[in-house]
Amino acid sequence: MELLVATHNIHKKEEIQQILGDRFLVKSLTDYDIHEEIVEDGDSFHANALIKAKYCFEKTGIPSLGDDSGLAVEALDGRPGIFSARYAGDHDFAKNIEKVLAEMKGVSNRKAFFITVLCYYDENGAQYFEGRVYGNLLNENKGFKGFGYDPVFVPEGYEKTFAEMNPEDKNKISHRKKALDLFLEFLSK
Repeated sequence: MELLVATHNIHKKEEIQQILGDRFLVKSLTDYDIHEEIVEDGDSFHANALIKAKYCFEKTGIPSLGDDSGLAVEALDGRPGIFSARYAGDHDFAKNIEKVLAEMKGVSNRKAFFITVLCYYDENGAQYFEGRVYGNLLNENKGFKGFGYDPVFVPEGYEKTFAEMNPEDKNKISHRKKALDLFLEFLSK
C-alpha cells in the first residue's frame, strides 16, 4: 500500500519507512513533485497534523499521513511544543537546541517528552494517533545520529541520547513508533 507522508524531511520519511517496514511504500511530498510549503497555522499538534494530511489527500487522492511532532519541556510550560521546528529559526535545530538549553540554564527539573500526533486522512476523513516518549534534557549535545532535539534528549530508562542510539534502537521506543503502532493497529481492524 502506498502512503503519502506530508513532509519534505528525508529523515522523517526514512524513519517512518523503517518503522512500517515492507507493508507500505512511504512517499514524501518531494516524490510527488509537490514543493509548496504547507502552512502549519494550527493551535495544536492535532490541528497541524490534520492540515498536512488533508492537504496531501486533496492534492493527490492518495491516503495521506500528516505528522506533527515536537518537544515539550515541563519547566518551560510545554515549550517549544508546536513551535519545536522553528523555535529559534526555521528548522535550524542547532539554534533551537541552543535556545532551549539557554532557557534551561540553572534549572534542575529536566523532564521533557517528545510527542507525535499522526493524522491519517483518506476518503473516510481523519483518524488520529498519538505517541509520547518521556525523558530528560541534558545540558549539552551528545551524539550525531537522529535529528531535531535528539542530541539533548535521554529517554527514561536509558543512558544515551536519541542521537547516540542506533536508528533501529531509537525506532523501537520513539514517540513516532508508538503513534505508528496505533496507526497499524487501526488499519488491521
